[in-house]
Amino acid sequence: MRWGDFPKWGHWLADWAAQYHAGLRDRPVRAQVKPGSTLAALPDAPPDTAQPIEDVIADFERIVMPGITHWQHPRFFAYFPSNASPAAVLADQLVTVMAPQCMLWQTSPAATEMETRMMDWLRQAIGLPGDFAGVIQDSASSATLAAVLTMRERALDWDGNASGLAGQKPLRIYCSGEAHTSIDRAIWVAGIGQANLVRIPLAPGPMRGMDPAALDAAIRADLEAGYLPAGVIACTGATGMGACDDIAAVCKVAQAHGLYTHVDAAWAGSAMICPEYRDLWRGVEMADSVVFNPHKWLGTQFDLSAHFIRSPEALTRTLAIQPEYLKTHGADGIINYSEWSVPLGRRFRALKLWFLIRAYGLDGLRQMIRNHVAWSQALCERLRATPDFEIVTDPILSLFTFRFVPPGQDPEQATLDMITRINDDGRIYLTQTRVDGTFVIRFQAGQFDCTADDIDTAYDVITEIADDIRKG
Repeated sequence: MRWGDFPKWGHWLADWAAQYHAGLRDRPVRAQVKPGSTLAALPDAPPDTAQPIEDVIADFERIVMPGITHWQHPRFFAYFPSNASPAAVLADQLVTVMAPQCMLWQTSPAATEMETRMMDWLRQAIGLPGDFAGVIQDSASSATLAAVLTMRERALDWDGNASGLAGQKPLRIYCSGEAHTSIDRAIWVAGIGQANLVRIPLAPGPMRGMDPAALDAAIRADLEAGYLPAGVIACTGATGMGACDDIAAVCKVAQAHGLYTHVDAAWAGSAMICPEYRDLWRGVEMADSVVFNPHKWLGTQFDLSAHFIRSPEALTRTLAIQPEYLKTHGADGIINYSEWSVPLGRRFRALKLWFLIRAYGLDGLRQMIRNHVAWSQALCERLRATPDFEIVTDPILSLFTFRFVPPGQDPEQATLDMITRINDDGRIYLTQTRVDGTFVIRFQAGQFDCTADDIDTAYDVITEIADDIRKG
């Protein structure tokens, strides 16, 4: 295939994309294939000679598409969304065609300067104060790793990268039991060790955030025992059931001990474009860094994670390496965002953010999020009023959990049976978690094209399968 062939297949792709999205409601949300079926359909060895692109596309439809779980399906109610709005997809196609590697200002000045401006647009949209600067990371996991590495270096007086951790006091990082396991992985990669991630007990109440008094006690006990506390990771809208720490209280404890605070708002941060939801992270302006994923709920497809830092100097002091071949001579005051992240290579992610915000406006994006929250809350109330359903955790934004408790049946087995049958049915897709050891089903609304009718379909599927389980 040559560039001269591209117009034909580019037109084909545009038509295919429109048809794909128009027909998503007719497809099962979750892939219905058996393990190993895609692998078995692929030849054992690569071809030696070129093959017609028509054959490649035919095999794409035959081999790949049956094994795709459709994250853009309007009835994808599992995990959190990974939205792909048409405007952002268009921007990503432009980036793919140009294929720039944007590690330095000089390797594409427009990419660097657009990232600076787009991150400031986002900062304003979510209400963070002007002393935060932003960088686009690939995922919240990478932003959290960068934050943990900064905590480590700051606590070690910037000597960890140079001298390693051998001979140092054991570092301690603190988070709640509801925090995402990406924090565990960051602790591993940073060399701090799982044993030094301290999970703080939860405070009473529906938000299931860490107990600030218990956090303070844990830090004091670690200091007494000879550990070196380094930082706290708070969360807003944790993955399991949406748990939210009291950010203001947590930050006050951290500041009293001179610790760095990072806020993980990977999912819920997008909702902060709506001022009425910002109580969920009250006090966030006290944090040292914050991350949320526009590629979850806002409409920019994966990957685009917004990482805000109060002191970029601390981050670059931790991560920047400047060999001669990465220096830009004759240009003062520039930003090289590769010094703000773990990977050196960088995609031009800011373009899809620019297209998204301009194509829909903040008001349009706010209305989408408000609809999802309202529809999810309405579904929660319908299930609450339906016999044999128990709401385990009330909605936090558009996420709630429930279980099925039919008389005479074990609730855990009945709930497991329900989610298995729902996902095998294919009309909707849900996932599960545990709350205080209880097996529950998660529901969240957040897909870009979801409608109120899709929420009604979710209720119909859930109650229809409940009837089948009752009948045995």
